[in-house]
Order: sequence, then structure tokens, then C-alpha cells
Amino acid sequence: MMNPRSIFIFSAALPLAFSSLVFQPTTAKAASFDCEKQQLADDEKAVCENRALNDLDVKMATTFDLLTELVAMGNRDTLKTEQTEWLKKRHACGSDIACIRSAYTSRQQQLEQVFKSLPRPL
Repeated sequence: MMNPRSIFIFSAALPLAFSSLVFQPTTAKAASFDCEKQQLADDEKAVCENRALNDLDVKMATTFDLLTELVAMGNRDTLKTEQTEWLKKRHACGSDIACIRSAYTSRQQQLEQVFKSLPRPL
């Protein structure tokens, strides 16, 4: 059985141990592509190097992945085609951060509209 002093030391150290696990640096990876691959396009480099853009990528990719599961099968191809077209637009931004941010914002709004249009149970 642990004595009260041991319990205090353990409980005081637990948050520190947890925070070191949570905040350990990880391999750079955006949600939709691997930042460690050899040949990154300029837009991908910008996303990997800019935390705000990376966060937008995570949000957009997560929303896209969820929607592909929620939309009717007949609409999945349309959603995927639109995503491919959007990727071309982001790629055309090159390393222009404002352009990339605008592309993500626009795509997120489109995806949110798709979500809002999904049929809901009564």
C-alpha cells in the first residue's frame, strides 16, 4: 500500500507526465498528405510549414472524410471530383499563403453546405 506522501508525489507527477506525452513533437504530417515525402509541391510545403494552414488542412480533410461516409453513394463521386478540382486550385496558389488560406476557407464552406443539405430524420 502506498503511503500518503507517495500518492501525493505520484498525483503531482501525473499531469507532467501526461503533458509530455501530449506535447511531444511528432512527424510533420498534414491531414491530407505526408509532409515528409521527397517531392512536395509549393502549396504542400506552405501547408506543412504554416501551423494555421496545417490546421485548416486537418479540418477540411476531416470534414471531407466524414462527408464521404454520410452522403448517398451516388453523390460520393461528385464529392470526390469536386475535391480533385479544389486540389488543383490550391496547387495553383503555389506558396502564396493568403491564396491557400482562401482556398481552404472556400472549400470548407462548400463542404459545410453539403453537410447542411443532407437529409435529416424527422
